[in-house]
Amino acid sequence: MTFDSKEFVASLPKRPGVYRMFAGDGSLLYVGKAKNLRDRVGSYFVPSNVMPKVQALVAQITSMEVTVTRSETEALLLEHNLIKALHPKYNVVMRDDKSFPYLWLSADHEFPRLSVYRGSRNIPGRFFGPYPNAGAVSESLHYLQKIFRLRNCRDSYFAHRSRPCLQYQIGRCSAPCVELISKSDYARDVEAAVQVLEGRNDEVQKQLAVRMEEASERLEFERAAALRDQIAAIKELQAQQVVAADDERDADIFAITGDPGGYAISVMPVRGGRSLGTSGFFPKAVFAEPLEALSSFIMQYYGEQSPPPEIYTNIVLEDSESIAEALASIAGHAVRVRRAQRGLVARWVEMTQDNAANALRMRLARREGYEALLASLVEELALPAVPERMECFDISHTQGEGTVASCVVFGREGPLKKDYRRFNIEGVAPGDDYGALREAIARRFARIVAGEIPQPDLLVIDGGPAQIAGVVDVLAAAGFADQEVIGISKGPDRRAGQERIHFPGESRPPLIPGPQSAALKAIQRIRDEAHRFAITGHRRRRAKRFNESILETVPGLGPAKRRALLQHFGGLQGVLKAGRMDLERAPGIGPALAQNLYDALHPGG
Repeated sequence: MTFDSKEFVASLPKRPGVYRMFAGDGSLLYVGKAKNLRDRVGSYFVPSNVMPKVQALVAQITSMEVTVTRSETEALLLEHNLIKALHPKYNVVMRDDKSFPYLWLSADHEFPRLSVYRGSRNIPGRFFGPYPNAGAVSESLHYLQKIFRLRNCRDSYFAHRSRPCLQYQIGRCSAPCVELISKSDYARDVEAAVQVLEGRNDEVQKQLAVRMEEASERLEFERAAALRDQIAAIKELQAQQVVAADDERDADIFAITGDPGGYAISVMPVRGGRSLGTSGFFPKAVFAEPLEALSSFIMQYYGEQSPPPEIYTNIVLEDSESIAEALASIAGHAVRVRRAQRGLVARWVEMTQDNAANALRMRLARREGYEALLASLVEELALPAVPERMECFDISHTQGEGTVASCVVFGREGPLKKDYRRFNIEGVAPGDDYGALREAIARRFARIVAGEIPQPDLLVIDGGPAQIAGVVDVLAAAGFADQEVIGISKGPDRRAGQERIHFPGESRPPLIPGPQSAALKAIQRIRDEAHRFAITGHRRRRAKRFNESILETVPGLGPAKRRALLQHFGGLQGVLKAGRMDLERAPGIGPALAQNLYDALHPGG
């Protein structure tokens, strides 16, 4: 389906998160973070954004996904995880984890030290992070020192103290160097700090809340305010650890929301303690309750991939043990399926559930917009009823070579991609679009006569009166003279919004809806999707049939250079995936030829 950027942006929340842009073949083009998803994503599609790089990226986008986070910090860390794991085509490779700061708790001292650390994590101790920048980790250390008063000085400095230092005087250290705190009490504070960093901080927060109330009762309002700020700081620390934790577990998080017939399920894979974002699914479970719908979805989800050792859900599944046993037999290792109750995993589930709710809200908003388009279609075209099934045909070829006809199908909720079909046209003269269209229609309606597929309520043809006349003859011969048919043709200067809508015969003159017409937008959407589907099929057929024919069309690229190019990249697919800079580095290919070659392989990109 043609990507409707305006509709997609309008459905986005004004919240922090990460967005992913995908090409028509499903490849990941770009991953980005945003403080405000709606504003940031919308900036790519405003007419004033004329940067060539942005235009080249936007031209390739066919779909987008978003993951909502609770803070910009979470978004930054999630962006890093995704870029490192998925290597998007247009992202700059981010720096390695070793250059990100961590909090480090030493392990070889009776009074462990908590400090900021960068570098390889092969020294003794525990690491918490990574943090997005030095400011974030320093702020975390600052609050932990205020709450738990753990030392951060070097061992050599600690060993030679005879009186407390300035850190003690300002309330950020308990002065274990001069034994102003016992080993057991210091160990208790260390354990509490670790619990906070791991997310097991409910008891710590409760204790602070009790102390805050006691301070208020004693009219120590400044102390109560400080404790209130400490509780807020602990919550902020939790947010920083949701997407990147010092936890090497592999798990998948599932959350379901909605009602029968309108569920959204969000899945968040966690690998090596790192969240890899969320993906949204919308199962067609008209009569199933949430428990049944989620159980069925989980089993289908792992039909083609191995499950991790741990699976967490936002609701208790009654058949969790049976699911775990079945998945264990598939994976060859133990699998646990359970609902998360507390700690870091509970926050993972909370994040996944939040994204499921957001995905459902966005889907409903798009559905309402699409239903409004269909209602306008009925009104403006005087159709008898809202079409339950629409089919659109288009023809694609190169100078009559490799002709392909496409048929895309739309229902009440949008495209029905499983019903899409392509027709390789062989029995007509090269370049005869009318004959190719008639053949495709005849083959399609022959299947309808055989009862294999349902008849469409509305047939859309990319073309004008001549194309419609040919289609009507084929339909009449097949016994479908009453089929609703319309055609769409471009205006005088072929600009969007000037299209004309054509009807069979001469009973109705062509309709010029205008650029503000909702009905025209609905027809444009299905027409553009048919065009995209036809071009994709034609290019695949052409590449498969001739292999090197795409390269043969590039001026200046002779047989010797073509052979060298294919050898350098290991075949045509390697050439198609190469960027401009990659092409320039190939033998015999300079900047000018690389540009021509790239433009020929990526038209419109």
